[in-house]
Amino acid sequence: MSMKPPLSELPIKTADNGFYRGFSVNVTVISKIVISLLVVWCIVWPTQAGRILGDWNAAILSQFAAWYIWVVTGFVIVCIGLALWPTAGRMKLGIEGEKPEFSNFSWFSMMFGAGIGVGMLTWAVAEPVAHFKNNPSVIQGVTTALDVDNVRTAYVWSYLHWGFGAWACYAIAGLALAFFSYRRGLPLTIRSSLTPLFGKSLSGNLGHLIDIVAVVATILGVAQTLGFGVEQFVAGLTRIGIGGLAQPDGSATNLGIVVALLVIMGASTLSALSGVGKGIKWLSNINMGLSIFLLGFFILFGATFFGAKAFFVGIWDYVVALPWLSFNVYTSDGVEGSEAFLLAQWQGWWPVFYWAWWIAFAPFVGLFLARISRGRTIREFVLGAMIVPALMCFVWFAWAGGTAIDLELNGDANGVILDAANGDKIFAMTEHMLAPIAEALAWAMAAVIVVLLMTFLVTSADSAVLIVNTINAAGDEGPKARPHIMFWGAALALVVGGLLVSGGTGAIQTAMVIGALPFSIVMSLMCIALIKAIWNDGRREAAGIATTISPEAKTMPAE
Repeated sequence: MSMKPPLSELPIKTADNGFYRGFSVNVTVISKIVISLLVVWCIVWPTQAGRILGDWNAAILSQFAAWYIWVVTGFVIVCIGLALWPTAGRMKLGIEGEKPEFSNFSWFSMMFGAGIGVGMLTWAVAEPVAHFKNNPSVIQGVTTALDVDNVRTAYVWSYLHWGFGAWACYAIAGLALAFFSYRRGLPLTIRSSLTPLFGKSLSGNLGHLIDIVAVVATILGVAQTLGFGVEQFVAGLTRIGIGGLAQPDGSATNLGIVVALLVIMGASTLSALSGVGKGIKWLSNINMGLSIFLLGFFILFGATFFGAKAFFVGIWDYVVALPWLSFNVYTSDGVEGSEAFLLAQWQGWWPVFYWAWWIAFAPFVGLFLARISRGRTIREFVLGAMIVPALMCFVWFAWAGGTAIDLELNGDANGVILDAANGDKIFAMTEHMLAPIAEALAWAMAAVIVVLLMTFLVTSADSAVLIVNTINAAGDEGPKARPHIMFWGAALALVVGGLLVSGGTGAIQTAMVIGALPFSIVMSLMCIALIKAIWNDGRREAAGIATTISPEAKTMPAE
């Protein structure tokens, strides 16, 4: 049977003039309506919104826990398989001879900063400490909470949540988008990644629906990150002496939420207006430099040897346990307080929540990774986008989190870190370490963390605004109309603020888990489409049929 050339055209109707010139009106308007309705609902009827979102969340976690766990396992298997598959691994995300647009340092900086960097400042300390207090082994009586025998188990779960599974979600989305856009010349938008399955029908309503789902998931996924970031940003401002923004329990007041969002989203909107090659690139390089400084502080002056053991032994334990962790689903017996109930509840709070978070974040990070990875091979992309950032997360967890656990284990911290709010734990730890030496040093370190946190938050937010507009503009990577950038910057701020007001970070988590479900189906189809496309391209190459667009058809990204 003769092979046909791959599909290289997917027309998406965009407005020729007016306010929406260059944008898909169907995708843009419906996305704006959905997000606007969510904002109005949460702000005008916060109690009702919190209750209904909570009910939906409980239903999804009980009915789809196994789906989330197994689908992410599938993403890991597909990524590793593509890197090892000779035909796939050598394929370039672009035409032959094309060189990467960004240096390796800028590439890693932007991947880490936009993809997960902000989470490190909250969870690199908070998560190992949380699992040190409680995890399935503690629930089952195998290890003891807050004791030395629970350290290794705490790191297995920490590495699971921020390791290969998280980055496989991003890598699958990024690979699919880059493959079909830069090899086939299709629009850089989510629908293009499904063309091997649905063909030109994606030009119509089916394609519009897929892109709308991606936009909503992106806004809710980024809102999750910003919600945690706002709480931590307010905690940091309080630590450096700006009062009135936090409540006695450490959570942000409504004034604190407004101030933090005005600062973060104002700066991110200005950065988004400058484009990827300017504002986002420079912010990413700055926060990578500050990250290295802060991490170096923990490695040199924190629990150096404890952290080294947590890193190397933790990776070994994680890799050994990964096959079981990837498929295990705890099932509740319905008896509240029983071991089975507590295990299923814990899994919903942690692994299932994280898998939903990474899936909701995937259209944003995936499209962003595709945007900055043109010219790299699939093998290089998988190693760079899945393995290296995961190892960077492990380094943070080992030395930042390890320092916190070590200080609590030896009694030096005496509960100062354990009792702090999650977003405040890193500030509590650095103050405990530096204040006895000099109060000014403790203040200066808190200020550095606040600046680093802000650059991470701004990088994530402005990248998200540009990505949402790229999807709305049918994959056009060029400069977007300023009113649309400002709308999505404001919309993102209002989603975060509205959900925080209606139920704190719990409400954001709930909305994100709900929004991630439909996109998890889209991502599963992406895997199938990508494998089918690579298989057929191998057959085309053997038959002497071109598998990429011609150099003359190549469109380089606009600055």
